[in-house]
Amino acid sequence: MGFLHRNRWVTPYLLLAPGLAFLALFFIVPLGFLGHQSLETGDVFGLGYRFNWAWHNYSNALRDYHTQLVRSFEYASVATVLALLISYPLAYWIAFRGGRWKNVLLLFIIGPFFVTYLIRTLAWETILSDEGFVVRTLRHIGLLGSDGRLLATSTAVVAGIVYNFLPFMALPLYVSLEQVDKRLIEAAQDLYASKTKAFLRVTLPLSLPGVFAGTLLTFIPAAGDFINAQLLGTPRQFMIGNVIQSKFLELTDYPAAAALSFVLMATILVLIGLYARALGTEKLTG
Repeated sequence: MGFLHRNRWVTPYLLLAPGLAFLALFFIVPLGFLGHQSLETGDVFGLGYRFNWAWHNYSNALRDYHTQLVRSFEYASVATVLALLISYPLAYWIAFRGGRWKNVLLLFIIGPFFVTYLIRTLAWETILSDEGFVVRTLRHIGLLGSDGRLLATSTAVVAGIVYNFLPFMALPLYVSLEQVDKRLIEAAQDLYASKTKAFLRVTLPLSLPGVFAGTLLTFIPAAGDFINAQLLGTPRQFMIGNVIQSKFLELTDYPAAAALSFVLMATILVLIGLYARALGTEKLTG
């Protein structure tokens, strides 16, 4: 204790040490191993893999699987926008109108998390089945043809992604809206702003940190998802996560899978950087 008292500058580093050690052991080391593996060539059934700076693994990954990569970001983008459009009114209503029922309503949002991801997706497979209630209703009102279907389509995959990741969007939005000072909205209305203008000038800007957090928490895992495309789609809807999963577990093409993983991570980081720059995170956190 005497040492810490005399060298107080050490205290922050000691507090950071467990977290840094955890990140080093379970993130940096596996990431380094994955990077090493992405530059190997060989065959697991032959002489094994050898490291020889095989940068062509990256160009081959982009050449052979750019369609799945683009599709992943298309699905993730559409799902993120839909989740935002659904979650914002929901979070707004709970934050401003929920009253004593707020905790119950929030429990309804996170309730699906008490069921495993796989079971939730299998439930959607049943809901969207050709003879299910949803498809029969849509056929009855004319939105689907007599032989129309939802399962094994892009619509089903995106719907599954939206459902599974909706809480990741709704909860940050709720936290952000809950912290909005209601007196600022009242002041705007006292200054003759309509409810719409008060929302656009006061509530929406103050909730942007929640929008930023929610969109990132939804888009990032959605881009790497493969369960929804596997269960709710067909190979025509497969995403880059399906390719990586197949390369690792079925084809045992570890270098290609590792290269695809790095391509996915790098693309996501670039998109996040552009998004943060466009939205202006300095203003959000300042």
